Amino acid sequence: MRAYWLISLVAAAVLAPARPAAAQALPPARATPEQRAAAALAQMTLDEKLTLLMGYFSTDFARTQYTAPPEGRAASAGYVPGIPRLGIPAQWQTDAGMGVASQGRAAEKRARTALPSTLATAATWDPQMAFFGGQMIGNEARADGFNVMLAGSVNLMREPRNGRNFEYAGEDPLLAGAIVGAQIAGIQTNPVISTAKHYAVNDQETDRGAGNSVIGEAALRTSDLLAFQFALERGRPGAVMCAYNRINGSYGCEHPFLLTQILRTEWQWPGYVLTDWGAAHSTAPAANAGLDQESGYGLQRDAWFGADKLKAALGTRKIDQRRIDLMATRVLTALYAHGLVDHPATPGIVGPLDMHRWVTQRDAEAGIVLLKNLGGLLPLVAKTIAVIGGHADKGVISGGGSSQVYPDGVNAVPGIAPTEWPGPVVYYPSSPLDELRTILPGVSFTFTDGADAAAAARAAAAADVAIVFATQWATESVDVALTLDGDQDRLIEAVANANRKTIVVLETGGPVLMPWAGQVPAIVEAWYPGRMGGLAIARVLSGQVSPSGRLPATFPRSLDQLPHPEAPHKGDVDYTEGAAVGYKWFDKNNLEPLFAFGHGLSYTSFGYGPLSVTRDGDGFTAKVAVTNTGARRGSEVVQLYVSGGGWEAPRRLGGFSKVELAPGERALVELRIDPRLLAVWDVRVPGWSRAAGRYHFSLAQSSRVFGETVTLQLPAGHLTPQWRP
Repeated sequence: MRAYWLISLVAAAVLAPARPAAAQALPPARATPEQRAAAALAQMTLDEKLTLLMGYFSTDFARTQYTAPPEGRAASAGYVPGIPRLGIPAQWQTDAGMGVASQGRAAEKRARTALPSTLATAATWDPQMAFFGGQMIGNEARADGFNVMLAGSVNLMREPRNGRNFEYAGEDPLLAGAIVGAQIAGIQTNPVISTAKHYAVNDQETDRGAGNSVIGEAALRTSDLLAFQFALERGRPGAVMCAYNRINGSYGCEHPFLLTQILRTEWQWPGYVLTDWGAAHSTAPAANAGLDQESGYGLQRDAWFGADKLKAALGTRKIDQRRIDLMATRVLTALYAHGLVDHPATPGIVGPLDMHRWVTQRDAEAGIVLLKNLGGLLPLVAKTIAVIGGHADKGVISGGGSSQVYPDGVNAVPGIAPTEWPGPVVYYPSSPLDELRTILPGVSFTFTDGADAAAAARAAAAADVAIVFATQWATESVDVALTLDGDQDRLIEAVANANRKTIVVLETGGPVLMPWAGQVPAIVEAWYPGRMGGLAIARVLSGQVSPSGRLPATFPRSLDQLPHPEAPHKGDVDYTEGAAVGYKWFDKNNLEPLFAFGHGLSYTSFGYGPLSVTRDGDGFTAKVAVTNTGARRGSEVVQLYVSGGGWEAPRRLGGFSKVELAPGERALVELRIDPRLLAVWDVRVPGWSRAAGRYHFSLAQSSRVFGETVTLQLPAGHLTPQWRP
């Protein structure tokens, strides 16, 4: 699914001198990206260097009387001019991680293939699935003429009410880093740069532009930063996007500890750092801290990296020329390294569409989690089924904000408020009801919209089985309640009272409270399932596909189980839980969740052979045989948790692997355990320190249900901050 469009690029460069010197021959493509970047830089004027450091919003913005540059591509996120005389292409930037999103005027919205939410992809526990999804959306970005994709969202779910949780990959650093890293790698199989974002601790939307995330260094290193580190190691993104918020007092985009000490010196990451749109707050402090490019001028009145401000800072020696050269070199190196120079982007033909739809369908199917299934109510066996609510007769809901992908076809349920930013609310035209009717032609279906709970209860009472589709809309820029929208809890209770065989299908941005959970025998979490979500849901409910998703986040029983039950607030957000995020918080405090991290049921069963764990360099390798002992083909997620003393919580996810097996089939699964997951960050002697002692390696069905455990006596160990796997 690669598309290389080999054409000449002509792009307008702003701030260029009137009479640029003629370009000399540049090194051939076989030279390293670093050599090519150095040669290009040597021929650039100051104005050309500065051109690479300033990006523009690609849509007119009335609030600042801003007019987008005509060279930017319509409805896109941003534009950075190129340098045509040196063959340096413009950077055409598009949102986001679930497909090619559109911004700006409704007339400019482009229809593209939407993946399920990133949280749904995380629920697959399958990095290969994330890779294929990334490859697909990177291909569509290229076909639209984009060469930078603002994907790679890896912020941890510290706050389950965060409005952007659907864009992220859950609460565990290993799972989030592995899934997002694979997605980044998939995108970059095309000549497209992917970002990793939002760096760092951008874990709520309330006051995101000024709020201050307060957390100790050791806890930060072992949680949010470790997720980014895993994602960067696996995905090798060309760019990192710094966040809106402050971290321990300093803005993320002018934070030398994060941008230089950690990202550059310790992790030795070679790409460039760009701001989130409107996240710059200074010129010299940001540049000297490690910011390379300001993005999205037009969303704010100041262009902090505009040529005038950068030249003024040079003139007063607040920035030196070496800093400008370093910033420009980082951008150039990424452009060469990821093929943007050799394979210029130009609009082309998207396709093959059928294959792209198949990718998103498989992703959605693999991420659907069967939370509860008393009495084997699923897969469906019934003569009459009442389908209720959730606009299931029309389509499936998606999340809003800058990541919104518009469907090929119409918004299946138009007009739901808000219809403007951070909306509109979009339903993809993939009806679960229509797909169920096709798959189960001998079943009689009725549909009730759920607006009238009494009418829904009557419909449920007249059917063998009732299926309630329940929704929660979430979006960038606002946080959400930990509940279903409107009065859907009461609707579910009314239906459950009328029919004991009630199934609830959730389409949500993340965890929700379920006061009715004890009243229904079956619950399915479908997340935001993407363009083919209706078909994916129907195939799981009908039994054409055995569910194999596992929760990437803990579902609490009540708000008071959270580290911060109070609503997200402005100002300082003191993450007193430290690195005990999600299931670790629940384990540490002996709290019983509604549904545990890693939980998920199947229509088949699996057996495990003996577990072995051996040293493997600095890390460890676990091996176990898995057999499908049931009557259906299905996939098992092998989870391994590690336990040691002096940690933020009793245990951590140490490794995982997903394996698909036919009935009776057996496979040997190997899990490699990163040594950092058995260590703590030592602020006195910087690096990862493991105390001498007994360490336990446990197979598990979730963070709460454990199988065989192997115990090893290990000596003390230490890894430097520069250690690499």
